[in-house]
Amino acid sequence: MRSLPLLVFVVGAGTLGAEMAAARLLAPYFGDSTLIWANTIGVVLVSLSLGYWLGGRFADDHPEERKLRQLVLVAALLFAAIPLIAGPFLDLAVQGLDEIDAGAFVGSLIGMLGLIAVPLILIGAVSPWAVRLAVDDVRTAGRTAGRLSAFGTTGSLVGTFLSSLVLIPFVGTQRTFLLFALAIALVGAIGLPRRALLVPVLIAALLALPPGVTKPASGDDVVLDEAETTYQYARIVEHRTQDGDGVAMGLPAGVERRLELNEGQAIHSVWRADTYLTGNYWDAYQVLPFSVAGALTVEGAPLPPRRVAMLGNAGGTVGRAMLHYYPQVQRFDGVEIDGKVSELGRKWLGMPQGGRMRVHTKDARPFLREAADRGRDAGGRYDLIGIDAYRQPYIPFYLTTEEFFRLVRDRLTPRGAAIVNVGHPEGSDQLERVLSATLRTAFPTVLSYRMTRTNTLLLATRTAASAARLATAARTLPAELRPVAERAARDLRDAPRGGRTYTDDKAPVEWLVDGSILEYAAGD
Repeated sequence: MRSLPLLVFVVGAGTLGAEMAAARLLAPYFGDSTLIWANTIGVVLVSLSLGYWLGGRFADDHPEERKLRQLVLVAALLFAAIPLIAGPFLDLAVQGLDEIDAGAFVGSLIGMLGLIAVPLILIGAVSPWAVRLAVDDVRTAGRTAGRLSAFGTTGSLVGTFLSSLVLIPFVGTQRTFLLFALAIALVGAIGLPRRALLVPVLIAALLALPPGVTKPASGDDVVLDEAETTYQYARIVEHRTQDGDGVAMGLPAGVERRLELNEGQAIHSVWRADTYLTGNYWDAYQVLPFSVAGALTVEGAPLPPRRVAMLGNAGGTVGRAMLHYYPQVQRFDGVEIDGKVSELGRKWLGMPQGGRMRVHTKDARPFLREAADRGRDAGGRYDLIGIDAYRQPYIPFYLTTEEFFRLVRDRLTPRGAAIVNVGHPEGSDQLERVLSATLRTAFPTVLSYRMTRTNTLLLATRTAASAARLATAARTLPAELRPVAERAARDLRDAPRGGRTYTDDKAPVEWLVDGSILEYAAGD
């Protein structure tokens, strides 16, 4: 009986550790939005609740520690099997749900139920069963139950931090599952016959298996590299471009590398060996600043921004092109919260290192606040601040508020501009309206450029800006950029009105984004 607190502690750690790891298993297939986390937490709580109920019944019918430990060994084996079957199971789930037009909510719910519900039900049975075995005097039943509950909750806390801060980033999701399963099996085997040790030995042997590719590439794509970071699942995919993949924008067909995060529905950086352009929204950052009035000129030609900050630098696509086309850029600060993503950008996507390119592994808002603290001289101000940190469907609410955009404005020079990439479902402008309204609380001019069906660029300036100025400046730009500028000048217009403004106190961006995605899915 003395080992029961250890059993409850380790099982508690495995429960929450498995919850964190299960969410990471789902992310490459269904994303990491609030809907996905709601499903994850919901399935965990329902499964544990059912386990508590069954555990109470089992404990009364079979008050034997041997049977409890046998159940724990079965649960450990099921946990160890999860990462081994997850890939094929989730691939089938995605394919089947695509055929019936079910969305990420339904898909992730089915995925969680199929992968972790049964082992969590067994794990949930441990706590009430252990309490039943530990109580030998009804007069101390409350004290005993409280002590075991404290051990279980402490274990859950340890499992949460151990998995999210240590195991997932450094050994990956597959081995995180296996390590927790191994720990559960080892404590479950205590006091049982020696043959029970076969379970932890088998699980330990599974640790020797190579983890392989977390999510296989589709079609002819090839996964070049992948990583599970503290923040997300990231991979580099080599994709052979076809007609329409930038060819319509005047780009040559060929091979490109793409940075994909989590479910891979959006591409976050692109590299091509034969051009610095992408045929997508990143190119707009190269030309939209020339629509701002009062730009400095040399022999009548407007100068590009001299100091640039990119909030949400990803693999450095914007910086790579800007530093190539504009030698006048003195400094490009790429701000990316995930240092591993920056490493992938340097390794695979041609992101410059050193010199005029400086990469900061920071969250966007603290970076700007620290820049403000450095002083009000030119060293802390920018001619252009790009914002590309909205990764649908998980958008940091604190980067959509009045307070944030005022901070952006204060870090700009008088002729400075902010360019915000707004990703959205096709045909939806809800997020664009909200951000336009919120930007207008800090900037007198807010223009909109819908470059693709799912990407709109919002240009916010402290002074006047217009499509006519951009059209005039286009003639002075590098030849490759002129078609990009001319197209932007044709479609640049006043940003839509009618949206509500967001503040740090109230910014329900998750509801807005998830609702627009569900609305789009229902329309299909």
